[in-house]
Amino acid sequence: MIKNKLAEISLPIKSELERFEELFKQSMKSNVTLIDLIARYIIRQKGKKIRPLLVLLAAKVAGGVSERTYRGAVMVELLHTATLVHDDVVDNADKRRGFWSINKIFKNKVAVLMGDYLLSRGLLIAIQGKDFDFLDIITTTVKRMSEGELLQIRKTRKLDIDEETYFRIISDKTASLLETCCQIGALSASSDEKYYEAMRKFGEYIGIAFQIRDDILDYEGNTSIIGKPVGGDIKEKKITLPLIYSLQQVPKNEAAKIKKIIKNVDKNGSVEEIIDFVKRNNGLNYASETASAYSKKAMSVLTIFPDTPSKTALQDLVDFVIDRKN
Repeated sequence: MIKNKLAEISLPIKSELERFEELFKQSMKSNVTLIDLIARYIIRQKGKKIRPLLVLLAAKVAGGVSERTYRGAVMVELLHTATLVHDDVVDNADKRRGFWSINKIFKNKVAVLMGDYLLSRGLLIAIQGKDFDFLDIITTTVKRMSEGELLQIRKTRKLDIDEETYFRIISDKTASLLETCCQIGALSASSDEKYYEAMRKFGEYIGIAFQIRDDILDYEGNTSIIGKPVGGDIKEKKITLPLIYSLQQVPKNEAAKIKKIIKNVDKNGSVEEIIDFVKRNNGLNYASETASAYSKKAMSVLTIFPDTPSKTALQDLVDFVIDRKN
């Protein structure tokens, strides 16, 4: 169902996505046999490819897809893949999209080095294409993603994340990369600053909505659909918007009790207790309304673009982000 919906959304750039796939495969090639082996394994995993989809649609809606657009899409997907490989090492994850993780098969050292290789390949593509504006954007994004991750780690230890800090974290950790996709796409297709700025905002808003929806799924999702156990964030002591809002609705002593449960969370019903607490205090409804507000903001910035199949696809992508089940 999810793949069918994304296939439908990507119809206006079907041939461009096929070209991207070929260029992406070529971008990971190396004379080192182990790198090629891991690269082929990564390609087999085939994620949603939302990021290159955004780059190509942003370019098409702003003027048209060019060779520079393809370089930008490949560069962004290499960066994203590198972060996933590194994240699995940090999280000690065994699986990714139903496949064994790189670190599980090849061990941590190889996984870290493969992530470094993918990142360096992305940067080299920008340098070789003399896309220094892309390089400026992408290096700032890497910095923001690292800062967001480290801020979350520090705040998670103290369990003191408020709403303002939460939005700062997800803006840097998640939205920054989708923002980059849209920036790079528009920049590769047009010199019109208003198009560039509109697509930057679109990426930011859809990125925030995407992450809030992800956080909601941790409380209400189906394990077989989303591919991770419900309550995974709670077990990792991550305080996300549904819980932040719920904690604000109760007296301080009750909030302190809930935080104590999270701090000592185990498999004996504590996760269910937190999920019930959030549901009772309308945390999921509040988070859903907030995600919808950001999706409406994303829709509104598209009004400056001419009505085309690519613009419709971007609008459909906003709906997909809000309605998705994984």
